[in-house]
Amino acid sequence: MEEVLLTAPGVAEVAVVGAPDPEWGEVVVAFVVAQPGAAPSAEALDAHCLAHIARFKRPKRYVFLDALPKNHYGKVLKTELRARLSASA
Repeated sequence: MEEVLLTAPGVAEVAVVGAPDPEWGEVVVAFVVAQPGAAPSAEALDAHCLAHIARFKRPKRYVFLDALPKNHYGKVLKTELRARLSASA
């Protein structure tokens, strides 16, 4: 799914994590960093996903960030992204 979102216009970086959901158990949340000067919308990203992957696989929510949290080796810290989701719930 991250590979599909990276091909969307205006997207620089993406990280996808699961978030707890009372109805489905878990839903997909995509954290998106836009390319400089670009402003992709959640609707445009959703349409891009629908054109390239199955409907049930697409993210249910898009969160836009200025930068993804990374460690010293450049690896995205998905645990920190999950913590942000639980803090906002």
